[in-house]
Amino acid sequence: MCGRYSLFTPESVIAERFDVTVEGYEPRYNAAPGQSLPVITDRDDGSLGRMEWGLVPSWADERDGHINARAETLRERPSFREAFTGTEGELAAGRCLVPADGFYEWVDSGETSQPYRVRLSGDRPFLMAGLWSQWRPETAQTGLSAFSDGDGPAAEPDVVETFAIVTTEPNNVVADLHHRMAVILQPGAERRWLSADPGVARELLDPYPGDEMEAYPVSRAVNDPANDTPELVDPVDRSA
Repeated sequence: MCGRYSLFTPESVIAERFDVTVEGYEPRYNAAPGQSLPVITDRDDGSLGRMEWGLVPSWADERDGHINARAETLRERPSFREAFTGTEGELAAGRCLVPADGFYEWVDSGETSQPYRVRLSGDRPFLMAGLWSQWRPETAQTGLSAFSDGDGPAAEPDVVETFAIVTTEPNNVVADLHHRMAVILQPGAERRWLSADPGVARELLDPYPGDEMEAYPVSRAVNDPANDTPELVDPVDRSA
């Protein structure tokens, strides 16, 4: 799975590398589920927007988000089918690209777990395949009074936009750390993921070549999502 990642590449590099307009960018060394994070969507692939990490399908009764979506079952799982196939509905859903320059995995080491940061050689930024969806809390859940000023009908609850990261089988680097890994798209496949029909899109979700990646241990301070400092990406001794 992918449950934490980093994105601290300079804004100018992100704009040039991914051919997007960037506004309100903040480096993140410990991006975590539930946070509002940068994404590029099939709705507007020319700008870097923001969505909450943890996809909530449009039909869900509760705001219980999925942080990952298995590549092998995107068509079959109701939670992801609308987004993957581009099914039209009252609320929008589709595919997205999630920029990053590394992600974290944990390995059991006795009484504790050792976090590792996985990155491309040269610490190059990359795009992970993702899905996004809109969700609106039901009036029955929130109560009419929550959205009324007392003098008129209740207002529509705000639409929440959320995303999940697609995962696949691990390559030889990640396999030593976890049985799944985020889908990192090759540069030539990035925009194709946004626009291709489902059959073609599914063929883009193979593991990224392991010979272009590396993993190294980092501080256990990354375990706490409240920690978000540059030191988190520094290599450490495994006993640290």
